[in-house]
Amino acid sequence: MSAHALYVTAAYGITAMVLIGLIGWILIDQRARKRELAELEAAGIRRRSDKAAKP
Repeated sequence: MSAHALYVTAAYGITAMVLIGLIGWILIDQRARKRELAELEAAGIRRRSDKAAKP
């Protein structure tokens, strides 16, 4: 493998790892936000948009 091919392979590998890490972080954060919303709604705290929908 030439030095150029090694560089390109490493660049693609690092990029793939960063993208996988970001996607994982987003999914973990999404679960946490959904859990927080469920806790707030269980406590009786409603969304502002919920009031506008009800007459």
